[in-house]
Amino acid sequence: MSGLTQLQAMGTAERRKEARTVIASSYLGSTIEYYDFLLYATAAAIVFPKVFFSGMDDWVGVVAAYGTFAAGYVARPVGGIIFGHFGDRMGRKNMLIISMLVMGVSSTLIGLVPGASVAGPWGAVLLVILRVFQGIAVGGEWGGAALMALEHSESGKRGFAASFVNAGAPTGAVLGTLIMGAFSALPNDQFLAWGWRVPFLLSFVLLGVGMFVRLKVSESPIFKAAIEQEKAERESAAQANGAGITAKPAAPLVQVLRRPKTLIFTMLAGAAGFALQVVLATFSVTYAVSKGADRQGVLYAFAAASLISIVFVIMGGRLSDKVGRRPVMIGGLVLFIIYLVPMFQLLSSNNIMLIFVAFAIGLMIHSTLFGPLAAFVSEQFGTTSRYTGASLGYQLATLLGAGFTPGIVAQIFKDSGQDTASVVWYLAIMSVVSIVFILLTREPKNNDLRTVRA
Repeated sequence: MSGLTQLQAMGTAERRKEARTVIASSYLGSTIEYYDFLLYATAAAIVFPKVFFSGMDDWVGVVAAYGTFAAGYVARPVGGIIFGHFGDRMGRKNMLIISMLVMGVSSTLIGLVPGASVAGPWGAVLLVILRVFQGIAVGGEWGGAALMALEHSESGKRGFAASFVNAGAPTGAVLGTLIMGAFSALPNDQFLAWGWRVPFLLSFVLLGVGMFVRLKVSESPIFKAAIEQEKAERESAAQANGAGITAKPAAPLVQVLRRPKTLIFTMLAGAAGFALQVVLATFSVTYAVSKGADRQGVLYAFAAASLISIVFVIMGGRLSDKVGRRPVMIGGLVLFIIYLVPMFQLLSSNNIMLIFVAFAIGLMIHSTLFGPLAAFVSEQFGTTSRYTGASLGYQLATLLGAGFTPGIVAQIFKDSGQDTASVVWYLAIMSVVSIVFILLTREPKNNDLRTVRA
């Protein structure tokens, strides 16, 4: 059955049932992918400085560990381009299966990398290589999962549907933090010797679950209809010109780069959201522990706060269906700027309950802007280049906002004599820049997704 015929033949109840299945599978798949990707963030904060960069000053080791963390974000746009190209040519589903396989294998192997005491600097080199593969995988994962949810959903519910993909990030963070937190209860020498490796090795089990789910998902009917429409247009043009061969369509990346303003504005609009997200997951954890808080207690506080934030991600997406993507995202950024100073005061309290409050409020505010982001980015591009455009815009935003932020923030903090005021200014300025570019970007809530080219 063709994509257009499939869309016409499906009744409302059948479409909704199919949409729920796809949204659930996108959420689960995203959760597994982000478990792997964000588990690395936790390990970079509390393990890697001691295992792979031992012998350095504490905060120098932290900066070096965050450097390996950044490698994954550098690779994410590459993954977006690779998987986006084939996703816009061959379909969303197959690329999601491949991305999950790459992520699962890479994460499992991270758990087997020998530390500096055994392999010297080669341990860190292997870590970076595997982190790059993680980045490529998640760079391809997000676009496919977001588009599958978006393109199966009804108009007026797209923000809600796509928000489940972004809800996979805090869910994966909860899962990874809880498992890493459980093993951090081991005596410190055992935890650093082997305990931290087990959560990475468990990735292989999650890979099996994710592959089972992914294989059952149907391809996007909007994508299939768009491919058929584009083919018919080319054949019609060839017949009108008397040509026997139809012209090949431009590569998806070329289609996206023909409108560079859309890509650049999308990237800058989303950058601050990722900066705030990664600071909460990395620097804030390290900062709270450095002030004397119990490591396991901080990890559990972050996990509990992340669990609460899942609901707010979905609420943010739903609210954006009613009032628009831009107002919700701007409101979240403004609130976070206001909250930065009290957040660091709470984190330095050496009180686990207050640290939990710091994480909970921060993640709830962040989630309101994170919820609409998947739809906001994806709706900017036409169907035959949407996987490439959405993936590249989103992943460039993560690179700019999150890739280097932990290292930059740790370096600023160290150079300022461990004063958080400079960190607050840095994050506030990034937030203002994103607000400006959100205002400069068109509101996409009512865009027709069936448009072949935006």
